[in-house]
Amino acid sequence: MNTMGAVRSYPRARGIILVLIAATSWGVSGTVAQYLFHQQGFGSSWLVVVRLLLAGMGLLFYSHTVGKQNIWTIWKSKQDIFRLVAFGIIGMLGVQYTFFAAIEHGNAATATVLQYLAPVIIALYICFLARSLPVKHEVLAIVLALGGTFLLVTKGNIHSLSISGPAFYWGILSAFALAFYTLFPVKLLSKWGTTLTVGWGMMVGGIVMCFIHPPWRFEGHWSFTSFLAVAFVVIVGTLIAFLCFMESLKYIKASEASLLASIEPLSAAFLAVVWLQVAFSPIEWVGAFSIIATIFILSAVKR
Repeated sequence: MNTMGAVRSYPRARGIILVLIAATSWGVSGTVAQYLFHQQGFGSSWLVVVRLLLAGMGLLFYSHTVGKQNIWTIWKSKQDIFRLVAFGIIGMLGVQYTFFAAIEHGNAATATVLQYLAPVIIALYICFLARSLPVKHEVLAIVLALGGTFLLVTKGNIHSLSISGPAFYWGILSAFALAFYTLFPVKLLSKWGTTLTVGWGMMVGGIVMCFIHPPWRFEGHWSFTSFLAVAFVVIVGTLIAFLCFMESLKYIKASEASLLASIEPLSAAFLAVVWLQVAFSPIEWVGAFSIIATIFILSAVKR
């Protein structure tokens, strides 16, 4: 059977395959980052600055060559400059650093699942703006998110944490950073497009991070394997994943793409358990699925 021919014949199938590739690449890159932190001695700060700078340059090059965009016009409006700088520092750098710090202090599975509390935070923020109480679906999502988080970080034992305090702290911060990253750049995205906005956001975040941790201040053990791991995080887990996700939106709805992307934490958890032997108890799996279920529930709520 000609699989590629079938995919070309059915655009929807192509969109689904593209978003699944993107989500799996994101999930796997988190586990690869854990390998670099825990087994190769790399620091999260170094990996963040390198990822942002290289991926940012890659996206801007893509915008210029493939998208035929003038990548400098975004800097002509003072209002857009303010938005772009805020997005790059608080949104892009914020979400990247907090996520990798959560992995460094804990593991990729827990960090990715905790980051997926962002949709609940967004729903609560929308309720606040609308000055309305959450509807039934949102209440259920909030309860599942809180219950899932409790099970994930305590294994059901209220007297102890199953993960370190810093891992939990950075994981929760990454959820808030992802919520900001999702909500804030709406006007930039509508005016300049996703690739150009995200590319410059990465560059701004990477340049700011250079003052905190220059890319030449390296920690860790370089080997052929660690080089491949860094290349995977930057190229596959960032550039290819992002471009696949954006390409998928040509064939399926954004809401469908977001739902399908929820396999990201599952792929991260599965690979962490199988490859890095991360202990994940049945109670933690219940907590993880409870948090992921909130995405499906919130997608049914029309705001």
